Amino acid sequence: MTVRVRFAPSPTGPLHIGGVRTALFNYLFAKKHNGTFILRIEDTDQSRYVEGAEDYIVESLEWCGIEIDEGYTKGGAKGPYKQSERKKIYREYAEQLINNGMAYYAFDTPEAIAERRNTYESEGKTFTYNQEERKKMTNSLTLSKDIVKEKIENGEPYVIRFKMPEGRIVEMHDIVRGSMKVNTNTLDDKVLFKSDGLPTYHLANIVDDHLMEISHVIRGEEWLPSLALHYLLYEALDWQANQPKFAHLPLLLKPTGKGKLSKRDGEKMGFPVFPLKWQDKEGGVAAGYREDGYFHEAFINMLALLGWNPGTEQEILSKTELIELFDLNKVQKAGARFDPEKAKWFNHQYLQSKPVEEITKAFSKILDEKRISCDFNMLTEIVAMVRERVNFVHELWEQTYFFFQNPEFYDPKVVKKRWKNKVPEAIANIKEILAEADNWHAGDLKQKVSDYINQNELGFGAVMNGLRLSIVGGAKGPDLFKIIEIIGRDRTLERIELALEKLSN
Repeated sequence: MTVRVRFAPSPTGPLHIGGVRTALFNYLFAKKHNGTFILRIEDTDQSRYVEGAEDYIVESLEWCGIEIDEGYTKGGAKGPYKQSERKKIYREYAEQLINNGMAYYAFDTPEAIAERRNTYESEGKTFTYNQEERKKMTNSLTLSKDIVKEKIENGEPYVIRFKMPEGRIVEMHDIVRGSMKVNTNTLDDKVLFKSDGLPTYHLANIVDDHLMEISHVIRGEEWLPSLALHYLLYEALDWQANQPKFAHLPLLLKPTGKGKLSKRDGEKMGFPVFPLKWQDKEGGVAAGYREDGYFHEAFINMLALLGWNPGTEQEILSKTELIELFDLNKVQKAGARFDPEKAKWFNHQYLQSKPVEEITKAFSKILDEKRISCDFNMLTEIVAMVRERVNFVHELWEQTYFFFQNPEFYDPKVVKKRWKNKVPEAIANIKEILAEADNWHAGDLKQKVSDYINQNELGFGAVMNGLRLSIVGGAKGPDLFKIIEIIGRDRTLERIELALEKLSN
């Protein structure tokens, strides 16, 4: 079988990371089987269309490294790949379903349906437009052919509904879920073609998947209830011989509690649920993984393991390894709980594994924005000393700012605990020792200061912490004498003098 899969998002807003995972699983499956990954835009619901969403989808996939082989922006022999540009195609198949008795015209007004729904609700029941209800409504099953023709010729609004068979057991198979059965008496007559001249998802997706020769439909769990209808549509259109195989992916769940991961969860707990930053028309901004400092490799590695397991203990997997290991049979049925701390852990692992020069280049851009210049080799040495302490490149500033500027603030807790007794006097003497040092090297400088402390029987920890307070303004930072070596003699002496002056007052 030639593998052809599609990712078919709707441009109704920013792309949720659940959608990115669907795209990723389709992509990994296609690459694993030397197949084709297609991007199709499903924009039949024009009332929910959001300007800029299509570009956002494309940019998101590009950032993630999910390359499009065919489809929207890429082209191909099965286009167009935007459903609003395929209107005429769907009409033909909707009429075919009517002609073979598997669909019908329904002229019920929204008011009439609302009235029926209210009647049901007043009796404590739920209204569904099903096999029984359609016999009581205004449609081509209850009206004569002449009246139906007259209504259509007069331009009266109508929809086309699928005529759900009565009392049938639909047997289905899903790669993730296994075998399933559904009684058609539990299903309603879904709208296939709307009064605005556009198809609904159900018809458009079946037609497009067939014409684009899709071999496997890999999509979210939320579409599982529609699977029986889609099976019946393939049958009604006599396409069951070429029907794709289905795989419904588990939901991404909230970090805590029950339910699907939402934008509100991210806002409440301080993590993104979108790949890129999104700004709506009202000026509201939603955070994105790219802008929050995540490496795209870490992001897709994290997403790939939400609902799928390669069967090993290995968690850090390159895109090549993900492709080699990916197997739909190892996708879990149960929902996958999202852990924002685990997402940070993945980024930390990638930050540690990248060449230090690459991290330094990224960090140097932050220094450029702050108008701070630093020798690249020296900056590389600084980054190498502290990068294990951070999850993101932008966090390097908090761990290194004291290399580039004198303390403007001294941590009051450290001052109270460390700047007392004989410490100020000892720091003043250490200043003189450092001023006379012949060799400005961390090891030699540490030895000179240690000798002074030991000879004067001073508390080593107390003095060293006082010296660190003088140099960095607190109790933070890597090896103190490496800091002193890197910032140089003049700035070291200047900082000690500044501390003696400010803290003594």
